[in-house]
Amino acid sequence: MARQPRLTVPGYAHHIIQRGNNRQAIFTTSADYELLLDLLHEHAARQQVAIHGYVLMSNHFHLLATPETVEGIPRMMQAVGRRYVRTYNLRQQRTGTLWEGRYRSTLIQTERYLLACMAYIDLNPVRAGLVADPADYPWSSHHHYIGRRVDRLITPHGLYWEMGNTPFARDQSYGDMVRAGIGQDQQRALTDSALRGWALGEPDYVAELQRRTERRVAKDQPGRPLAKKL
Repeated sequence: MARQPRLTVPGYAHHIIQRGNNRQAIFTTSADYELLLDLLHEHAARQQVAIHGYVLMSNHFHLLATPETVEGIPRMMQAVGRRYVRTYNLRQQRTGTLWEGRYRSTLIQTERYLLACMAYIDLNPVRAGLVADPADYPWSSHHHYIGRRVDRLITPHGLYWEMGNTPFARDQSYGDMVRAGIGQDQQRALTDSALRGWALGEPDYVAELQRRTERRVAKDQPGRPLAKKL
């Protein structure tokens, strides 16, 4: 059976995961992490993709992003992936693939899951046992949102601006939210939806998405996708 195309809809938040082949390391030195961030910055701007959050782990990375066009994320990920692998292989004197096939992604309902997804992304290093506090991990957007540094890659989503009336209030509210963590059910839903490619949200949200794409957006929708409204 042919695999479904990725679900990509302009103007909606997407949770993206890219893994190393056989869970192998995709970053070896600090320069590797910096290279990927530079490439993301270049191609996100070129393809009109707003990056709201990220974390780079040793063998995978997560992005939270909103594209302005249907081709924005696929073109960004293709360009970043090719250039990164070429440079990484030269540095490591290796050949062959680096990625575990195609990147995985799906759409998440903004009002219900966007802030939870940001916390989920920030807490990856904590869940992996690398740090006790996400602020101690250098390769994520967490520092931008708690006021530790300005990250040129990041375009905050509107929901972040609603967290406080001043930069200090937003930094404090965001840090408190991440420290509070997310439940296991939300964590599992965010992981599974991205890996399986099914939209994550309430029925009305899923139905609205289905009207915008011919690709089936939810696993429990039998038969052919709904026809678009003209």
